[in-house]
Amino acid sequence: MTAAVFIGCSFIAFGPALALCVCTIAAEPLRLVFLIAGGFFWLVSLLLSSLVWFIAVQIGGSNNASVKKNLLIFGVVFSVLLQEVFRFAYYKLLKKANKGLMTISQEETIPISVRQLSYVSGLGFGIMSGVFSLVNILTDSLGPGTVGIYGDSPQYFLSSAFMTLAIVLLHVFWGIVFFDACEKKKWWALALVILSHLLVSGLTFLNPQYEGSLVPSYIIMMLMGTWAFFTAGGSLRNLKLCLMCRDKDFLLANQRSR
Repeated sequence: MTAAVFIGCSFIAFGPALALCVCTIAAEPLRLVFLIAGGFFWLVSLLLSSLVWFIAVQIGGSNNASVKKNLLIFGVVFSVLLQEVFRFAYYKLLKKANKGLMTISQEETIPISVRQLSYVSGLGFGIMSGVFSLVNILTDSLGPGTVGIYGDSPQYFLSSAFMTLAIVLLHVFWGIVFFDACEKKKWWALALVILSHLLVSGLTFLNPQYEGSLVPSYIIMMLMGTWAFFTAGGSLRNLKLCLMCRDKDFLLANQRSR
């Protein structure tokens, strides 16, 4: 039973991301490099967040429950803001890298477009975020022990897997909207991305009332996904052709460079 929970939750959380990697990234070495670099940038933001969290706990260390809660809220807010700062830093780095690739490329077009970069970097952020969010929980799912035996929710592992899935996909959507906003200087769009990130992270404080965090998170995910779809140049006609398997430009295969 524990192995079934481990495998099931793993595929719920990372199945879509794995499919996206296999279908749109694995065959392109350049995209794979940017995917790994995106994950590395997220890791650096986590390292700095952990360092600040450690210092904050040492300074404000107390057995008071309200102090601990305030420190936790501070840690979440600071971590989200730092992730977005590193997303912006990665955007600036990719812009410079793209210019360098253009100078050494024998083709007249940019080797990888900004839209592709936003998608790949967002997926890198999301996968790394999901791994660090769920790896300890998946380890616990292998046992020993029974979830809910002391009155806790028996849906802990399943809810955590679905929340991780939402976060992974949201990072993809945030990356697409964020990069487009930077390109077109839409600062209000940047603010909405950051606010939605803060909101989704804040919703986790409602746990173990999982319906209070999962339902709003998936609503936000669908809204951000719709926004990202149209931002990336999608249309209802393209969606219809894709669903009918008649779209020759399926996913990123023949996307034009910007």
